[in-house]
Amino acid sequence: MLKIQEIRELIKLIDESSIEEFKFEQSGSKVTLRKNVNTKGSSVQQVNVPTAATHATSHVAEPTTVRQEELQSSMEEKVVAEKDTKEHNYHTIKSPMVGTFYSAPSPDSSPYVSIGDKVKEDTVVCIVEAMKLMNEIESELKGEIVEILAENGQLVEYGQELFLVKPE
Repeated sequence: MLKIQEIRELIKLIDESSIEEFKFEQSGSKVTLRKNVNTKGSSVQQVNVPTAATHATSHVAEPTTVRQEELQSSMEEKVVAEKDTKEHNYHTIKSPMVGTFYSAPSPDSSPYVSIGDKVKEDTVVCIVEAMKLMNEIESELKGEIVEILAENGQLVEYGQELFLVKPE
């Protein structure tokens, strides 16, 4: 079954994409996310999370509605990051695939890079796990890591910005 944090991440990803409906089923649990636009133009996202009961029957949780105001802070952060990128001529390292972002090779290890670290063209900066495969993501240029835009364990989309790099 999906954890609350995973559902929140799915909501954020769906909100930032052009997808209007998303359905996920696993082991008797179902999650349906729908994006609606009301007459005022603000986005409303409805989340239905039916969960499997202990005896192969299921009950349905009441739909949770997440309003635009609650998602505003994540959107504002994205706008600030885009503005910083343009103003400072920063380069972004983007995810080449959909998957789970990992900042370190294992939970016990230190992150591949931190803010302020110098990187080269072939420096591994993170891992994106897709379909049980760990894909090392490398820097595309020499520079300094200015900001890390993804959190460890976060689901990332194709083309999502992961790092801001100040080129040398």
